[in-house]
Amino acid sequence: MPSTTTAYQPHLLDPHNAEPSPVSPRNGRSFQLAELYQLLDCQTVDVVRLTDELILIIDDEGKFRSPAYLNLLATYLWYQYQPAARGQDSIVGRVILCHDKQFR
Repeated sequence: MPSTTTAYQPHLLDPHNAEPSPVSPRNGRSFQLAELYQLLDCQTVDVVRLTDELILIIDDEGKFRSPAYLNLLATYLWYQYQPAARGQDSIVGRVILCHDKQFR
């Protein structure tokens, strides 16, 4: 059976911090919903695909918060990998950048 683990280091992208912070799934392999809700301080998540392997896990209801903080780094990454998104939308709140195998 092929391994589902990856050596990619996930990062928390917080709009209040200039530097990404390394984070790891509790089980060492993939994030579970409960821990994502805690890390992102949210109740619903969504996935924004950057590449075939890299994803952003975002707060699906982040834009309904008041105030809603623009996540410049996550938005920049999204625009770089998915140019069609430029000028169409932006990403707010805390975000996890990880390999898609780290979210099951």
